[in-house]
Amino acid sequence: MSSAQVVEYGAAPLKLGVSREFSAFAANLRFEDLPDAVVHEARRGVMDWLGCAIAGSRHSTIRHLLAGVGALGSLEQVPVIAQGGKKLGMLEAALVNGQMGHVLDFDDTHMEGVVLHTSSPVLAACLSAASSGTFSGKDLITAYALAFEAGVRTGKAAPTHHDGGWHLTGTLGTIAAGVAVARLLGLDEKQMTHALGVATTQAAGMQQNRGTMSKSFHAGRAAMSAVLAAFLAREGFDSSDEILEGRRGFVRIFSTRSNPDVILDKLGSDWHIVRNGYKPYACGIVLHPAIDAVIDLRKHNIAPEQVAELKVIVNPATVRITGVEDPQTGLQSKFSIYHSAAVAFLDGNAGLPQYSDQRATAPEVVALRKKVRVGTDDSFRRDEAHAEIVSTDGQRFEVHVDHASGTADNPMSDAAMEAKFRLNAEPVVGKDTADKLVQTIWTLDALKDVRDILKLAS
Repeated sequence: MSSAQVVEYGAAPLKLGVSREFSAFAANLRFEDLPDAVVHEARRGVMDWLGCAIAGSRHSTIRHLLAGVGALGSLEQVPVIAQGGKKLGMLEAALVNGQMGHVLDFDDTHMEGVVLHTSSPVLAACLSAASSGTFSGKDLITAYALAFEAGVRTGKAAPTHHDGGWHLTGTLGTIAAGVAVARLLGLDEKQMTHALGVATTQAAGMQQNRGTMSKSFHAGRAAMSAVLAAFLAREGFDSSDEILEGRRGFVRIFSTRSNPDVILDKLGSDWHIVRNGYKPYACGIVLHPAIDAVIDLRKHNIAPEQVAELKVIVNPATVRITGVEDPQTGLQSKFSIYHSAAVAFLDGNAGLPQYSDQRATAPEVVALRKKVRVGTDDSFRRDEAHAEIVSTDGQRFEVHVDHASGTADNPMSDAAMEAKFRLNAEPVVGKDTADKLVQTIWTLDALKDVRDILKLAS
């Protein structure tokens, strides 16, 4: 006698309502609902991202990307950042501008339970979509704030997502940007749910591509996917209404553990954008506390040739993410704790020049990074590090960093944010244009048409 096994349909409804409830919140949020701190952080985020994108416009990766896009052909709709007035179609412009913002690994990073570069996919997508009509600075700020809620909350609901090898800017960035564009376009609750679903089903990006052109491509592709998702949903294209929490939804298949309730917890009262982080250094965020510590050690005036050992202790995730020992290119060096410690000590900085192809193979850098010793401590937070230098004559000095500069617990000031923007933008667009952009962004909520931003930056 045989026994029958009951097999349940894999995508059978759970009826938790998480995706629908989040979408209803996103569709109905008004600018007037946002606290002043959220609005101000949005201004800071737009300024930071735009400066990174302008600087990134000169990277060789973008030249290759534009060549490929050009070979395929594109409409002339949306200005491309810092390309002499060049325009591309809405999807292609989102792709290119999004990759520009992330190619230097200098863009913002949210570190509260996720490692997410929110702004590159979100702002590239929104500014591209904005070419379809007239949208105000208030519209952009509202959409941008929602993006953090969508991306960060989904990431927290899928806590082992990063451990699985996914690049969160490609995956969570697609979700964040999809919601943002849908909100910018004014989609209703049903359309928002479908935009969320179409965006989420495109989520992708693998950590294996760190140190290559494809890593920053994830941010651009997320922006492109988001624009596509929102416009499809606007025209009646549908999706699952349980795309986040469903039996085969994002938080269950992209993570070995899931907690979808996190997505709705304190929604509308606890805003994640206010805890965003900004980079003073042009490399992976987990390297920043070690860089801070090593730069501090320079005050002891030990010459590079007198260094016997340069020791750094970090959270284990730092080594997993940035353990490249002998980088051969600038992109690879952004994921090398050995290189970062060496240039921080030699140059007292870890900006764009420190992560060039030339600096990656410079003899004095290669010599010093061979003296770098890396240890880990499970008790360290990701924004915490310890460094010690041992000289050839036996002197020892050490320093501990509790919170890296630029993180939520040790934030950059408005003045520092503007200085970073000018450092990134002025060499490319000139001081006059940089001045206009600064003024435009600090008064973003008064801007009548956000298309003015790309017009100025192109």
